[in-house]
Amino acid sequence: MNADTKNVSRRTGVLAVHSLDRFVFSVPQLEEAEDFYRAFGLDVRRRDGQLDLFTFGHPHCWATLVQRDGPKQLQYVRYGIFADDAPAMQERINASGRASKPHPLGTADGIWLTDPDGIATQIVVADKASPSAKTVLAPRPRVAPGQGASPKRSVVQKIQPRYLSHMLRFSPDVLRMTDFCKKVLGLRLSDSAGEGIAFIHTPHGSDHHLVAFAKSGAPGFHHSSWDVGSIHDVGLGAEQMRNAGYTKGWGVGRHVLGSNYFHYVRDPWGSYCEYSCDIDYVPHDLDWPTADHHPEDAFYVWGPAVPEDFVTNFEPEPLP
Repeated sequence: MNADTKNVSRRTGVLAVHSLDRFVFSVPQLEEAEDFYRAFGLDVRRRDGQLDLFTFGHPHCWATLVQRDGPKQLQYVRYGIFADDAPAMQERINASGRASKPHPLGTADGIWLTDPDGIATQIVVADKASPSAKTVLAPRPRVAPGQGASPKRSVVQKIQPRYLSHMLRFSPDVLRMTDFCKKVLGLRLSDSAGEGIAFIHTPHGSDHHLVAFAKSGAPGFHHSSWDVGSIHDVGLGAEQMRNAGYTKGWGVGRHVLGSNYFHYVRDPWGSYCEYSCDIDYVPHDLDWPTADHHPEDAFYVWGPAVPEDFVTNFEPEPLP
């Protein structure tokens, strides 16, 4: 979708990034990454010694993985802006004192800065990749009387997510990262639970959160969340991954903040991929009623018990 078309949502007079354009992280072996993401249902493409993650039928590259020795590690994050916002965003970044050189794995275009957690951030002029309206659920097939509604297991089609909804990062200081997102990136807080977690959206219209931050001793990548068409697809995705040998995870359940149905699949490096369905949407012309919630009301309303290490950060802590 082109950022200049009339169907792209935009809040007039507000300087903010409009999309989580891409995230980039390193893993010790690209082969196991390729196996995992193909099993998950993504369109995985090898290019110049790296993996690019697409969703089938969508032109956007949502993520890139590179191979490096050592644990999995978040390398940099890229956000998209509208072309006519670039000069003002450059001025804001310069005034923030956070401008930096390009990350060694990144391109030289756009605006580079370092966020308060020390993670490289690139801002580029790009088509709006975040949805401009709430996504439509997949239609339920009509079933004639006397016919079972469930498909046969032998003919179930492979689940293929539709787009990247959001990512959740670890942060040593959630409040500081929230302040950075608001003052520098122009994003807005949707909901939070004290200093433990924050969910953040763009004022130009997006899902309830396009990025979120959870408290940890170091920066890191917790999960990427991928939209599917129904809770039935969430369950089929979970079964699809179990059949492929990826048995660890959490779900099926339903979140409170964001309201989406979910199933998390643990990847080979201790982080997660989430099948997500029916997440809340924040239109560009709505001021979401931000609230700070009790932890009990900030996680999930139903589902299996949370794995003990679900919020464990397996990325290395920075050197002192």
